[in-house]
Amino acid sequence: MHTTDEFYEIIASAIAVKKEVVDENLTYQEIPEWNSMSHLLIVEALEQFYRVKFEFNDILEMGTVGKIREKMKKYDVLVEN
Repeated sequence: MHTTDEFYEIIASAIAVKKEVVDENLTYQEIPEWNSMSHLLIVEALEQFYRVKFEFNDILEMGTVGKIREKMKKYDVLVEN
């Protein structure tokens, strides 16, 4: 099982914010750093770290950090709560 800390760190690094900014409720375009380009950077970073390949529809549905965590379960990646 993977840790929430590493999960948040991957997302924070991808969108160039401090890890403390990232929580389950952080929403796409809620902050200027999470825009359409950085959304793809998040996806790429998660795919590389967890060695998965997200389906297009799943990427489109990743509107919050919490939804990203839920989608990862589909790929057998469990992040502790």
